Amino acid sequence: MLKKIRLTLAVIFFAAITLLFLDFTGTIHIWFGWMAKIQFLPAVLALNSGVIIFLVALTLIFGRVYCSVICPMGVFQDAVSWINGRRSKKSRMRFSWSPAKDWLRYGIFALFIIALVAGAGSFVALLAPYSSWGRIVSNLFAPVWQWGNNLLAYFSERVDSYAFYSTDVWLKSLPVFIIAVVTFIIIFILAWRNGRTWCNTVCPVGTVLGFLSRFSIFQVRIDKEKCRECSLCTRQCKASCIDYKNHSIDHSRCVACFDCLDTCKHGAISYSSRFGKHTAKPVPAAEKETSSNIGQTQTSTASSGKTVSSAARPDASRRNFLAVTAMLATSAAVKAQEKKVDGGLAVIKDKKIPERATRIVPAGSIGLRNFHQHCTGCQLCVSVCPNQVLRPSTGILTLMQPEMSYERGYCRPECTKCSEVCPAGAIRPITVEEKSSIQIGHAVWVKENCVPLTDGVECGNCARHCPAGAILMVNSDPADPASVKIPVVNTERCIGCGACENLCPARPFSAICVEGHEMHSEI
Repeated sequence: MLKKIRLTLAVIFFAAITLLFLDFTGTIHIWFGWMAKIQFLPAVLALNSGVIIFLVALTLIFGRVYCSVICPMGVFQDAVSWINGRRSKKSRMRFSWSPAKDWLRYGIFALFIIALVAGAGSFVALLAPYSSWGRIVSNLFAPVWQWGNNLLAYFSERVDSYAFYSTDVWLKSLPVFIIAVVTFIIIFILAWRNGRTWCNTVCPVGTVLGFLSRFSIFQVRIDKEKCRECSLCTRQCKASCIDYKNHSIDHSRCVACFDCLDTCKHGAISYSSRFGKHTAKPVPAAEKETSSNIGQTQTSTASSGKTVSSAARPDASRRNFLAVTAMLATSAAVKAQEKKVDGGLAVIKDKKIPERATRIVPAGSIGLRNFHQHCTGCQLCVSVCPNQVLRPSTGILTLMQPEMSYERGYCRPECTKCSEVCPAGAIRPITVEEKSSIQIGHAVWVKENCVPLTDGVECGNCARHCPAGAILMVNSDPADPASVKIPVVNTERCIGCGACENLCPARPFSAICVEGHEMHSEI
């Protein structure tokens, strides 16, 4: 029963947290956004004392259930290990007891703390389990999810239904994509071969909770009198923490998955209070007799008969799906080409990112220092941004942390999605009224790119679309009322939303761009 409860909760948490990164509408956060905020490292960075106390108390009472239920990376490793174990009886018995590599995990944890104090956010983000899973989902799974949505939107439009709408699928950062791929491959291989190696040797959260779980009230315990040393529990323990010969369990590595409770055929293992008398579940006499030599019989290898995989058979439905997907991609490419011409006559160049002296971070982050110290680069704010202004940074010190850029949209004053979902305190919750008065940057006019001066025609696009009314069009020659008008920016009113930069018709660089502020202020 304990294992079933654990599996049910793990599936719920894993599915809900994964959907948080897949849902580009941000509606799932209304119900499940709290699951991101109870992740251990984000809660610590956000100084969320209530969550920290809850997770510490949970570990001190029940052991590392956080790692096997709440942490999505832990559940992912369990799923990979379970898939490998389903291949054959030999693969299910592939684990063995191994001493804890304390020098490695505490060494990595020390480096993690040093990086955290020194502000090396890139190194911290690489090791954070929740953030690593967020990057994997955002970069590898989200595009597939969005393509599926676009496919549904394509067919919905054909029947005059607007239940779905298409979204742009684009690569936000090549370095972060490569990091996500490498992380996925490493963790997949480790979980496939050795189960929870990542959690018990690399993960800093696992190290902290492992230390606390040594003192947990409820622990998995072995009854020496009933144990027959068949080694079944050891060979199915994905944490490699059960030493059946000495009847001991390394509780710092045990993730409370409860697999060993069902594995033991002699009733020698139970999950009980370490302060009470050990009681194990009774085992029928017949079962005891038939299982006396189970350790020896389980060591035999599986038969080598050939099997035909169902995946090898031709799948007509799969071919149809690929055909439809190819058709949709071709159609999207044609539409994208149409968008790059102005009335079919002139080619519209893509906008390029300007060189900014100070990068721009969202309203609610207080400033660059606070944002840099708290952000773990989980990409959750990037996933839910409806205006596509957030993307991962490619800077060395800020790698994987989001920053704002206005080539595809601008930060609308009425949108506070990123501040609502951030679990680490990098972006504080703010209201719409507060956002409209927060200066995250200011617009700067670039004279050599301005259309009225380069082409001699009236424009005024930046002034018309400025939500703060911070741009005024004035005559380029004050002495000539008939001269073309150019923009003048009132930096006291500008909030740095980027509407002017995004909607400027100048290509490839806008004639007006936004410079970030190191410290945000209110107007």
